[in-house]
Amino acid sequence: MSKVLMKGNEAIGEGAIRAGCRHFFGYPITPQSELPHYLAKRMPEVGGVFLQAESEVSSINMVYGAAGSGVRVMTSSSSPGLSLMQEGISYMAGAELPCVIVNVMRGGPGLGNIAPSQSDYFQATKGGGHGDYKLITLAPASVQEIIDMMAKAFDLADQYRTQVMVLGDGVLGQMMEPVELGEMKEVEQLPKPWAATGLRGRSERNIINSLYIVPEVCEELNQKLFAKYAEIAAKEKLWEEYQLAEAEIVLVAYGTAARICKAAVEKARANGIKAGLIRPITLWPFPTEVMAQAAITAKEFLTVEMSMGQMVEDVRLAVNGACPVHFYGRTGGMVPTVTDVLTEIEKLAGGDQQ
Repeated sequence: MSKVLMKGNEAIGEGAIRAGCRHFFGYPITPQSELPHYLAKRMPEVGGVFLQAESEVSSINMVYGAAGSGVRVMTSSSSPGLSLMQEGISYMAGAELPCVIVNVMRGGPGLGNIAPSQSDYFQATKGGGHGDYKLITLAPASVQEIIDMMAKAFDLADQYRTQVMVLGDGVLGQMMEPVELGEMKEVEQLPKPWAATGLRGRSERNIINSLYIVPEVCEELNQKLFAKYAEIAAKEKLWEEYQLAEAEIVLVAYGTAARICKAAVEKARANGIKAGLIRPITLWPFPTEVMAQAAITAKEFLTVEMSMGQMVEDVRLAVNGACPVHFYGRTGGMVPTVTDVLTEIEKLAGGDQQ
């Protein structure tokens, strides 16, 4: 199968189209602007709809409307833009509307800068907006994985009637790698009898709503949502293990940071240090069990992030005191190097490894 060279942001768009998405509403912001630019050209070619909204707030509410009609729909933005979308995402959680939301993270807080970061982990995995809800959060680490993951994202959204976030960063969005696209196939989609598409022979209308005035009814919704989240947590955890067998120092990292850590693990192994890596692919649900299992034999855990330390809290909960969990991070758009991470590994190994 032939390969083509694609930029990460373009791969997100092409992956979405191949997943059956025909509706995109968004607003440009660096470092993800190539994504709406790509879809502005590709959507008309496949009979889809591309609309640049006047703001991120408008974008997410257009997604709300399209999702309510049952179509596969996506929006994308970068960190400050996602902050503006939080009210709409919470509304979609309350209305149980499936969609895919892409966040190509940049340095913050505030307007920050356009450099890559991983400081939106809390926002993605802990709900982000008001109320009790969660997003399935997928974290690709290569351009090929982005292509493959987009189909997974839309399938999960439809299967659970929930919102799925694809969480990348400026490095992933901007890097170019060869990818296999495969044949363009028609996508089989689940029926959506709940969608607002007209009566279609029914005696009652479908109503899309997230307003629950009566407390008992609102509590019932929350209980229903959390029963669904429990099912997702039981069935949908994804992760990659690298050199984990007999690892005494276990690194945990996702996305771009995981690629750097993989290279650091290789160098550490070459130097006689038994290091390994766990790469969470779903950040929520978090792959807790594999870390708890690794902590039985590991001597140290090292979480590496492009932030001041957000995922490390989930790693510590997973390890549950079985061994020390250390943290190394760069922030503000700075990216850790392989040498940086290897130095941290050598410190934990006792500093006597060359």
